[in-house]
Order: sequence, then C-alpha cells, then structure tokens
Amino acid sequence: MLIYLHIPYCDSKCHYCSFNSYVDKFDTRKAYMEALYKQLRFELERFKPQKGEIKTLFIGGGTPSTIDPVLYQPIFDLVEPYLEKNAEITTEANPNSATKAWLKGMKALGVNRISFGVQSFNFEKLKALGRSHTPQQAKDALLYAKELGFEHLSLDLIYNYKGDTKALLLADIKEAFTLPIDHISAYELTIEDGTKFSSTPEVRQENENLAFFVADQIKERGFTQYEISNFGTYQSQHNKGYWELENYIGAGAGAVGFLIQTRYYPQTNIDAYIQNPLNIKEEPLTKEELQTEQIFLGLRSCIGINPSLLSDKMQKNAQFLCDEKKLKCNNTHYYNTNYFLSDELALFILG
Repeated sequence: MLIYLHIPYCDSKCHYCSFNSYVDKFDTRKAYMEALYKQLRFELERFKPQKGEIKTLFIGGGTPSTIDPVLYQPIFDLVEPYLEKNAEITTEANPNSATKAWLKGMKALGVNRISFGVQSFNFEKLKALGRSHTPQQAKDALLYAKELGFEHLSLDLIYNYKGDTKALLLADIKEAFTLPIDHISAYELTIEDGTKFSSTPEVRQENENLAFFVADQIKERGFTQYEISNFGTYQSQHNKGYWELENYIGAGAGAVGFLIQTRYYPQTNIDAYIQNPLNIKEEPLTKEELQTEQIFLGLRSCIGINPSLLSDKMQKNAQFLCDEKKLKCNNTHYYNTNYFLSDELALFILG
C-alpha cells in the first residue's frame, strides 16, 4: 500500500502546469495541513493498513517545499506506525524554496528521497517556462541535499519546448550528471487546457527524434529507462506501485486514491477542502477499465503484462507482436522494449 499527499501551494505558476496548485492562498497553509491530517486519519480507517504495510509515502504538488516541516510533523507522527521499515519517503521540491533549513527539517522527519523540479539548466529556458529558480539554485539545492545525507536524489527535465536543440538538451543532461543524482524524470512538454501555454500552443515543438535523443543520452550515462519518462540507477518504488495498481491513499485537495476497484477524489478547491476534507467522491471501475489501464501501464513501464490478464484474442495479438519482435516475451510476461510506442502496442493488443 502507498500514500500520496498533495500540497497545492506554489511559489509561482509555471506556464505549462495543469496541476491543482495556487499562488495566492498561503495564509491557509496551517488550516490546510490540519484538514489534510483529518482526511488522512479517515483514509487510514477506510484502507485499514496493517502496521508496517505502507511501502512508500510521496509528497507532491504543487510545491511541498512551500510548507514548513513543522506543519508536516503531525502527519508523520500519524503514519509512522504503518510505514514499512526503510520505507521510501519522497518529497518533491523546488530549488528556490528548498532552503537549507527546509531540507534539514524534512530530513529530520524521515524523508529519504527528494525529487527536484529543475526542468533545465538554461537560464533563458527556465524564464520562458515560468520557473522561479536559477540554474545555480538548482545545483546548490542538490549538492546541499547530498551533504545532508538524503539517500536518493532525482531531478526533472523538460524537452520539446520551442527552440530545444540536441545541443541545448545535451548540455542539460551533462550538467545533471555532474550532480549527485540516481534518478531523472524527462518529460516532453505538453500543452494542457487552462495553462498559460494553452493560448500559445506553438511553444511546443513536434520533434519525436528529441525524445529518443534524450532517452539515449541518459541511458548512455548508466541510467536504466524503466518507464517512458523515468530513468535511474534507482527506481522509484512509489512510481512502480502505481503502475502495478497497488492500493494507494490519496490525501489532499486534488489527490486521488485507489482501493481495489474504486477511485476516491477529494475536493480540489482549497477553501472547500479545508471546510470539509471528508467530502470525497467515489468512482467504481469496471473489470474492463482496470484491464485496459493495466495494459497501458504495463507497456509503458518495466512492469509488463501477465498473459493471464488478457482474453484469448488479446493473447493472440500479443503473441503476434512477440513474433514480430515488437515485444519481448517469456513464460510469465510480455515486455515492451520501446516505451515510446507503448500506446500503439496497447491499442493493437486491445484489438
């Protein structure tokens, strides 16, 4: 079982961001964290984890580094009995708000993995994306986190912004590998409705060759690609738990939870969530919907697909792909060796 906590506050709204986040609600942070605690306590009763059963805890956003570690303390006290020994505890962070004091505080709480939203080491690109940190702040934050003893460090990169070239992206990748990281998430820029970039969709360039270039350059430096956007000598256990459709608690405004065949959606509005964090919508999923999700997730990651999941017709389609060397197959699973074709392969299997 996993836990995800959503922190909907941000220093600034990035031009590509479609996540539930706010830059003008900082006065509600204490009340929000109290509401988050209340929902999490309720979810622990609903999900009924055994002591030591929760394998991973992930704090995402938004920007978790906008919340003082003191406000996280009650939540860590609440979940501590349920955490597996040596559980992976990750927080996202922005370089400009992940101060030395904040990093020390999160380390003291038990966080052992940080994912930094770097996106690029090019100053002009950062400015164009709406990022509020500098390349030097990103490097300083990562180096200080290593100095403090965080076990696992990751950073995000974005590619296929207009003007991205192999030279620019190679410079980003080379800079990343000068830092003490064991994981990179490399995301292709997407244009979502409601974002600042939605009014200027031309800022995204269509260049599929850059996707292969970025992946190849990261792999050449010793990182394994274990999902379409994720690479590392360390593989995020929280990510893999999602892809294997493990049960997960989702607490916070805009979070999502999953238990057996039902998804749970707390309110997204901060003020409404603070007023009633237990107003949670339920969405039952059919076996067919879960099957489809497992096929798509299995093919875009190292999880693969167990043949028992498929109908006879789907197994024949999968075997055809194996015969054509489009999938790697053994006695227990079908595996995809080209994650960038995952959606097409999934649709072929589904028929």
